Amino acid sequence: MDVLFPIIIAILVLGIGVLAVSYLLANKDKLKKPENTKDRATLMREANRKLAQDPHNPHALNTLANIYFTEHQWAKAFPLYNLMLDIIPAHPEIDTLTTGLRQGICALQLNSPADAFKGLSLARAADQNNPDVNYYLGKAFYQNGVFDKAIPLFKKAIITKPDDIAAFRLLGICYSKTHKSREALPYLKRSLDDNPEDKECLFNMAFALAETNSIERALKIFCHLRPDPEYGPQSCLQAGILHSNINSPERALQDFEIGLRHQDLNAEIAVEMKYRMAQVLIKMQNISDALKLLKEVQVQAPTYKDVSSLVAQFSELNQNKNLQTYLMATNSDFVTLCKQIVLNYYPNTRARIIDLISTSENTEAIAEINTPSWEDIVIFRFYRTSSSVGELYLRDFHTKIRDTKAGRGICFSAGTFSDEARRFIDGRPIELIERHELTKLLARIPSSSVSATGEVKIN
Repeated sequence: MDVLFPIIIAILVLGIGVLAVSYLLANKDKLKKPENTKDRATLMREANRKLAQDPHNPHALNTLANIYFTEHQWAKAFPLYNLMLDIIPAHPEIDTLTTGLRQGICALQLNSPADAFKGLSLARAADQNNPDVNYYLGKAFYQNGVFDKAIPLFKKAIITKPDDIAAFRLLGICYSKTHKSREALPYLKRSLDDNPEDKECLFNMAFALAETNSIERALKIFCHLRPDPEYGPQSCLQAGILHSNINSPERALQDFEIGLRHQDLNAEIAVEMKYRMAQVLIKMQNISDALKLLKEVQVQAPTYKDVSSLVAQFSELNQNKNLQTYLMATNSDFVTLCKQIVLNYYPNTRARIIDLISTSENTEAIAEINTPSWEDIVIFRFYRTSSSVGELYLRDFHTKIRDTKAGRGICFSAGTFSDEARRFIDGRPIELIERHELTKLLARIPSSSVSATGEVKIN
């Protein structure tokens, strides 16, 4: 009996082993491919069969949507997730967080941010701290141009996911676009450390630097971006504005010229560049070229800013060089013109300027006028303003005439005189010359030089 017991045990072990091997061989296919793991074709076939019977079958909708989402077939996944969101009230088993998030991602990938709010808002209601939900909802606001609402969402995403460079990037851009430039700079820098060639980040970094008065650094970036087909035109515009502001008109013109050479140039940017370029040319007293650009702007955008009034104003200046000098030239050239006006004001006379004073407020000349019938001291006062000259200025002028014992005074303005000023001169030896009369007077003054003694004979 003792001898048989080990033999019996061995036989039993052997039998169990044979049975186990037989079972494994019989089920090897199931072991290699579990029943719950099916290939794509099978899953889609089964899902479509269920949907044919019930178009709102949540399991089938989810199966198809997830397949398309994983394969980045956003246009096919989006309507399925969208439908699932619609039937959630009748099917509480649908995962609101995942479905809403994926619906929003699909909408954003399809460049339809307005549609993304539907799913992302529901997803955020399900979990306000989910970093992906906060990031993509912020991105939806960003793509819709609502930057102030995107900012807190990106900040929340970064709190729960500190290494999310994409959130850093968009947060910096949103701060820049809402003119919170100091806040923008550290986030943009972090993003550019990760990707130095990010053109959108670079542009916004330059914009933020310009707004924080780091002009040279901003110009360096804008000039670097000038050739870029996407951000080049905007960079040329910004560089031109900055160069104009720091009194570098030649560089500003170069910026605008490069910008206008870009192909497929946005019409609005082109109009603004031409307008800004015209302003630079006006500062350089190149009225004819400035006027040409202003007329182009007027054709492209007739109601753009004050372009119509500028065209009218500078058309007149372009035809009357002396008026151009009166209004725009340096003080030295203006004073020279004032001398010519004095010496040419009375025809067939001999005029001699005995004193001339020029201040930031006005230029004043005292002259001896000799005619065949009379001679006297006349004071000429010149205002360069295009606005209205008031009574107080005329009272001061009258005091000067009286103190100087001049016989009369003539006051010139490139604008008008107020009604009070007109009433004040009644009965007083003051003559007022407004813009219209001044323009006619300047048109007939020759371009002769004034003698060293300040005397000239007009025939």
